[in-house]
Amino acid sequence: QVQLVESGGGLVQPGGSLRLSCAASGFTFSRFYMRWVRQAPGKERELVASIATTGVPYTSDFGKGRFTISRDNDKSTLYLQMNDLKPEDTAVYFCNARMMPQFDYWGQGTQVTVSS
Repeated sequence: QVQLVESGGGLVQPGGSLRLSCAASGFTFSRFYMRWVRQAPGKERELVASIATTGVPYTSDFGKGRFTISRDNDKSTLYLQMNDLKPEDTAVYFCNARMMPQFDYWGQGTQVTVSS
Protein backbone atom coordinates (compact mmCIF):
# COMPACT_ATOMS: atom_id res chain seq x y z
CA GLN A 1 0.00 0.00 0.00
CA VAL A 2 0.98 3.63 -0.35
CA GLN A 3 3.13 5.02 2.43
CA LEU A 4 4.78 8.37 3.03
CA VAL A 5 6.87 8.38 6.18
CA GLU A 6 8.35 11.66 7.36
CA SER A 7 11.30 11.88 9.70
CA GLY A 8 13.86 14.39 10.91
CA GLY A 9 11.66 16.72 12.91
CA GLY A 10 12.41 17.78 16.45
CA LEU A 11 13.24 20.63 18.77
CA VAL A 12 15.81 23.14 17.55
CA GLN A 13 16.94 26.55 18.71
CA PRO A 14 16.34 29.66 16.59
CA GLY A 15 18.96 29.86 13.88
CA GLY A 16 19.40 26.11 13.83
CA SER A 17 18.92 23.60 11.03
CA LEU A 18 16.94 20.45 10.39
CA ARG A 19 16.72 18.09 7.45
CA LEU A 20 13.37 16.43 6.93
CA SER A 21 13.04 13.24 4.93
CA CYS A 22 9.99 11.56 3.43
CA ALA A 23 10.36 7.92 2.44
CA ALA A 24 7.80 6.88 -0.16
CA SER A 25 6.61 3.41 -1.10
CA GLY A 26 3.71 1.75 -2.87
CA PHE A 27 3.72 4.03 -5.93
CA THR A 28 6.07 5.24 -8.66
CA PHE A 29 7.72 8.09 -6.84
CA SER A 30 9.44 9.58 -9.89
CA ARG A 31 6.10 10.24 -11.59
CA PHE A 32 4.66 12.28 -8.76
CA TYR A 33 4.76 15.99 -7.99
CA MET A 34 6.00 16.27 -4.42
CA ARG A 35 5.33 18.91 -1.80
CA TRP A 36 6.10 19.83 1.79
CA VAL A 37 3.13 21.42 3.53
CA ARG A 38 3.04 22.64 7.11
CA GLN A 39 0.35 23.38 9.65
CA ALA A 40 0.90 25.49 12.73
CA PRO A 41 -1.50 25.32 15.70
CA GLY A 42 -4.71 27.17 14.95
CA LYS A 43 -3.69 27.89 11.36
CA GLU A 44 -4.49 26.41 7.97
CA ARG A 45 -2.06 24.23 6.08
CA GLU A 46 0.34 26.17 3.89
CA LEU A 47 2.70 25.17 1.12
CA VAL A 48 6.36 25.20 2.13
CA ALA A 49 7.98 23.96 -1.07
CA SER A 50 7.33 21.72 -4.03
CA ILE A 51 9.34 19.89 -6.64
CA ALA A 52 8.22 18.70 -10.04
CA THR A 53 8.94 15.36 -11.64
CA THR A 54 11.57 17.18 -13.69
CA GLY A 55 13.32 18.27 -10.50
CA VAL A 56 12.35 21.92 -10.79
CA PRO A 57 11.80 23.28 -7.28
CA TYR A 58 9.57 25.97 -5.88
CA THR A 59 9.91 27.52 -2.43
CA SER A 60 7.36 29.75 -0.77
CA ASP A 61 8.45 33.29 -0.02
CA PHE A 62 8.90 32.68 3.70
CA GLY A 63 11.35 29.88 2.93
CA LYS A 64 13.40 31.48 0.18
CA GLY A 65 17.07 31.55 1.08
CA ARG A 66 16.49 29.23 4.05
CA PHE A 67 14.69 26.10 2.80
CA THR A 68 15.78 23.75 0.01
CA ILE A 69 13.62 20.96 -1.35
CA SER A 70 15.14 18.03 -3.21
CA ARG A 71 14.27 14.53 -4.29
CA ASP A 72 16.13 11.28 -4.87
CA ASN A 73 14.09 9.19 -7.27
CA ASP A 74 16.41 6.20 -6.90
CA LYS A 75 15.68 6.15 -3.17
CA SER A 76 12.06 7.29 -3.49
CA THR A 77 12.78 9.95 -0.93
CA LEU A 78 11.89 13.63 -0.62
CA TYR A 79 13.97 16.03 1.46
CA LEU A 80 13.63 19.46 2.97
CA GLN A 81 16.74 21.16 4.25
CA MET A 82 15.78 23.96 6.63
CA ASN A 83 18.36 26.48 7.79
CA ASP A 84 18.13 29.58 9.97
CA LEU A 85 14.96 28.33 11.56
CA LYS A 86 12.66 30.80 13.28
CA PRO A 87 10.01 30.31 16.00
CA GLU A 88 7.33 30.97 13.37
CA ASP A 89 8.51 27.86 11.51
CA THR A 90 7.09 25.76 14.34
CA ALA A 91 4.52 23.44 12.80
CA VAL A 92 3.76 19.90 11.77
CA TYR A 93 5.39 19.29 8.39
CA PHE A 94 3.63 16.96 5.97
CA CYS A 95 4.88 15.23 2.86
CA ASN A 96 2.43 15.18 -0.06
CA ALA A 97 2.55 13.24 -3.34
CA ARG A 98 0.31 14.30 -6.18
CA MET A 99 -0.72 13.14 -9.60
CA MET A 100 -3.91 15.11 -9.93
CA PRO A 101 -6.75 14.58 -10.19
CA GLN A 102 -6.56 10.93 -9.34
CA PHE A 103 -3.87 10.58 -6.71
CA ASP A 104 -3.18 12.69 -3.64
CA TYR A 105 -1.23 10.99 -0.85
CA TRP A 106 -0.24 12.39 2.54
CA GLY A 107 2.15 11.36 5.27
CA GLN A 108 1.38 11.49 8.97
CA GLY A 109 3.57 14.53 9.56
CA THR A 110 6.61 15.32 11.65
CA GLN A 111 6.70 17.99 14.36
CA VAL A 112 9.19 20.82 14.07
CA THR A 113 9.54 23.06 17.12
CA VAL A 114 11.81 26.10 17.07
CA SER A 115 12.34 27.45 20.54
CA SER A 116 15.08 28.58 22.87
